[in-house]
Amino acid sequence: MSNVVIVVDMQRGFLEEGNSLFCGDKARQIIPNVQKLLAEEVTKGSTLLFTADTHDPDDKEFQMFQPHCVRGTPEVEIVPELSEFVEKGTVIPKTRYSGFFGTDMEQRLAELAPEKLIVCGVCTDICVMHTVADARNRDYTVEVPRDCVASFDPEAHEFALKHMEKVLGAKVV
Repeated sequence: MSNVVIVVDMQRGFLEEGNSLFCGDKARQIIPNVQKLLAEEVTKGSTLLFTADTHDPDDKEFQMFQPHCVRGTPEVEIVPELSEFVEKGTVIPKTRYSGFFGTDMEQRLAELAPEKLIVCGVCTDICVMHTVADARNRDYTVEVPRDCVASFDPEAHEFALKHMEKVLGAKVV
């Protein structure tokens, strides 16, 4: 059994300046850490799954957040720094916070039967945490590398790390 790495929303819309929900320079700082993690996991034979926030222009989420990652725009693309890994993995478009909601994530994981899930990406307190919650609700062992997650809100980032560990039972390393 090998691991599955779920790379959450490492997209231009969140990680490139000038886009509508740019998470800031702190978020960009995790890119080299994610590259290193993915290189190590590929060597071990792990499967890479990339979630990609992908919205219709009239998505109801835009009542809470400004329009972002609209289908057909460059914002939905995974950042170029991870392109070599995208080629080795699978991109799963999603429309809500969790990588499980409305996607085939559950079926993919059932087929792969991973030893554990390693979840990284942005935003720690939104899409990462909701994906981790859904994974834990399905009884997966989950690990979250602290240096491979980020958010635009430092307090919410810290809350989410604590919540994932103390309430959801994920291992934050």
